[in-house]
Amino acid sequence: MRLASVVTLLTILVAAPTNSGYRILVASESGDIVTQLSWDGTALSVVKVVPVGVMPADIDGPHNVTVSPDGSAWYVTIAHGTPYGSLWKMDAKSDSLLGRAPVEMFPTTIGLTPDGALAFVANSDFHGDHPRVNVVTIVQTASMTPVTNLKACDMPHGVKSNHAGTFVYVSCMNSDEILEIDRQSLRISRRHKTGEAMTSAGPPIHATAAGTAHDCMPTFVSVSPDDRRLYVACNHGNTLQVLDAGTLDLVKEIPVGAGAYNVEPSAEGKWVIVTNKKAQSVSLVDAQTLTEVAKIPTTKTLPHGVAYSPDGRWAFISQESVGADPGAVDVIDLTTRARVATIAVPRQPTGITILPTP
Repeated sequence: MRLASVVTLLTILVAAPTNSGYRILVASESGDIVTQLSWDGTALSVVKVVPVGVMPADIDGPHNVTVSPDGSAWYVTIAHGTPYGSLWKMDAKSDSLLGRAPVEMFPTTIGLTPDGALAFVANSDFHGDHPRVNVVTIVQTASMTPVTNLKACDMPHGVKSNHAGTFVYVSCMNSDEILEIDRQSLRISRRHKTGEAMTSAGPPIHATAAGTAHDCMPTFVSVSPDDRRLYVACNHGNTLQVLDAGTLDLVKEIPVGAGAYNVEPSAEGKWVIVTNKKAQSVSLVDAQTLTEVAKIPTTKTLPHGVAYSPDGRWAFISQESVGADPGAVDVIDLTTRARVATIAVPRQPTGITILPTP
């Protein structure tokens, strides 16, 4: 039986209303599942659970999940495989497998270009020998064919395209830098040092003198809606670095919570949310004043990812499991700056995104 048929047959339907106009997708790294949730403005409900992975007897480790710009497909990184990881493309209507592309060791974040034509996948290789130079795999999504493995840096983790589709940015945890990849040439156009590093994949082209005396260890990078700023989560520095995208100069470094991990701006450009993985909280940052206006506790210990509702009213925060205690997704009301709902999600929920429904 074909793998796509197996995935379709294994899809578990759970009766729940889907009247919110969108689904929330959450990848569970220790369970080889993607849970789909709905939000009615009051409570979260499970719509379905989609099994993923290639080895039923083993944990394959889905990590990140994202949606194509036209909403027709969603993508998930599968961390383990034979011999490396893979990127899966799933049909948004049937949740069946459309194709797979081989990547390398422990793929984490997926960055799609605005036209959906290319996927940039960071291969973090958490369990390999370091220091070393890891690659970013660039995949042509129509055929799910790898275009190239771009030699990048030591432990690339976050990947995000700008909205113009001209550049893709990569956060490098161990080499403490941000890379800028030119979309046309598929080459690294600039490197920016965010702090002291274990090692470097080569001399940086750009360095900011101020604010980099400590380790940043950037786990994620995002781009403002107008493409003028980059937001960098410093996991060791416990800060949010704001960079000018044109010059890569440091605009401001904002103290947030311990273990800053993921960072996402809202679509209208009002808010920036940082998950604080060592502080059981998220920081809500005003994107205009560049100040933290609220630190909101999460229900579970390890907040991970951020997704916003299409109307900008709500933020959804994934939180990892600890032992037998399940993880969760919290809902934050951005008008009151308070947590208003939560739902348990098992088996190490990590990546989270929004899938619009017809």
